[in-house]
Amino acid sequence: MATVDRGSSPRAGRASTTAATGTAPDGAAGSPPLARVLIVVQNLSVPLDRRVWLECQTLVGAGHQVSVICPRDDGQPAHRTLDGVRIHTYAPPRPRSGVGGYVVEFLYCWLRTALLSVGVARREGFDVLQACNPPDTYWLLGLLYKVFGGKRFVYDQHDLCPEVYSARFGRAGLLHRGLLLLERATYATADQVISTNPSYQEIALRRGRVPVERTSIVLSAPDPDAMRRTDGDPALRHGRDHLVCYLGIMGPQDGVDRLLGAIDHYVHVMGRTDAHFGLLGFGDCLDALRVESRTRGLDDVVTFTGKVGPEEITRWLSSASLGVTPDPKNEFNDKSTMNKTLEYMSFELPVVGFDLVENRRSAGDAGSYVTKDDDAALGKAIAELLDDPERRARMGAIGRKRVEDSLRWSKQEPVYLEVFRRLAPRRAVPRPAAGRRAVPRPAVPRRAARPDAPRGPVS
Repeated sequence: MATVDRGSSPRAGRASTTAATGTAPDGAAGSPPLARVLIVVQNLSVPLDRRVWLECQTLVGAGHQVSVICPRDDGQPAHRTLDGVRIHTYAPPRPRSGVGGYVVEFLYCWLRTALLSVGVARREGFDVLQACNPPDTYWLLGLLYKVFGGKRFVYDQHDLCPEVYSARFGRAGLLHRGLLLLERATYATADQVISTNPSYQEIALRRGRVPVERTSIVLSAPDPDAMRRTDGDPALRHGRDHLVCYLGIMGPQDGVDRLLGAIDHYVHVMGRTDAHFGLLGFGDCLDALRVESRTRGLDDVVTFTGKVGPEEITRWLSSASLGVTPDPKNEFNDKSTMNKTLEYMSFELPVVGFDLVENRRSAGDAGSYVTKDDDAALGKAIAELLDDPERRARMGAIGRKRVEDSLRWSKQEPVYLEVFRRLAPRRAVPRPAAGRRAVPRPAVPRRAARPDAPRGPVS
């Protein structure tokens, strides 16, 4: 969830001098050409989307030219360059409800993205289009650019949209089948599928029938150098012994209502007054959750922060005793890696949550897992961990070490960069000078893009 609003890393600043030309960094003569990348994201703005921002920084740091199209946050300009990344935004759609509202929203965002992409193709150029879901609607844009522009298409799958629909609405039916078709079309169009964990890769292989060589696993891992514990702010505990935090999106499938049920049990049934609860984030359900908190009589022990940036995230998580991942067990959550779990671990916080496959895979012994699908059981697990400071310290140290040793973003960078190395445009070998033996020119695939003459779709 963190945003980056100012400053640039030395790596990003160095890369920005080479990114505009698409040449290799540091003047590496004879190096293969670098792909110019356009990243499309609809679910969050950039740099608010932590995963996408890390991807951007990785590409820029390696010398790639990077452009992004995303919805605009309040106060953001329509176009800007931040740490070498060229960010193009559009006004977000007006909030709507119901299935019809979602269709209108997707159509609006698709059209605004398509128009901006034509401008990027003409003025900046790109060789590879990376689409980040949800939704699974940008395969058509990728197909148009593949057929008419010779571009390559990368599918960075952040969510399983059919499973998200089932988790939100509790049913399948025609719309669920439509989402499966959109997902299938995206898999079929993609030159490479990037999965956020092994469970997602298995879906791509089995349901998407994607050859294994066209798949890669790039975890949504944090940067532990940027996300680390500081002194914190004791005032956030509101005079109590502990602060318990939730950090993330607040939608129907995210279980924040289950956390309020657990807090209700913790306060009104167990009679505990030793903890304050900070709920950091935003989403479709935020307003309803505020009402529910008031109805349950929890306003004195719960703070909703709304959207927060990196400094506020650091202040809250550095002040906390533990972090909660309340996503209930279902087909979607079981297969999904929760960013908040890894972020808690970066801040040396033990994790309490329901027993999900990918939760265990991420946190290991840094997590306390509730096997019973019950709000009261979640509240009891929170209480048990707050009452055991030695266990909390041990779990926090284990989590931090897991992030530093194996789950950090720098471990994902080589795999991510390899995708674009393989998809880089090929260039013709220069004609040899007179009197010298000619070198055979390599065959150039029909889909390869000429970096010096980018073209958008032909209408």
